[in-house]
Amino acid sequence: MKILQNSAEPIYKQIYAQLRGDILSGRLKSGEALPSIRGLAKDLKISVITTMKAYEELAAEGLVVSAQGKGYFVSALDPRLIAEQHQRRIEESLTETIRCAKMAGITLEEVRSTLDALWNLET
Repeated sequence: MKILQNSAEPIYKQIYAQLRGDILSGRLKSGEALPSIRGLAKDLKISVITTMKAYEELAAEGLVVSAQGKGYFVSALDPRLIAEQHQRRIEESLTETIRCAKMAGITLEEVRSTLDALWNLET
């Protein structure tokens, strides 16, 4: 796991985003244990509280569950939940894209054209 200390994004959000990505992509499988909170904090040289906050956000989203005295584990994920999570990320990204485009005076057609070009690059 890579954490950027000088990033504008809080450390707990960086941890959350990386673990969330690993879970939704299937790199972390259902039932798999996350690193211990203390162990991850020690490895990253950060506060246990920071690590705990990231894990709590994952739990609130239903991506992980806590087992008393055992740690956090990846939840059994329904494929519909995974699709919904991806849809939410797309909506967040597109909302930011629209905001930036409007501030820059870029038209909807220009945004569509850019999206089409990028879509075709990824195929």
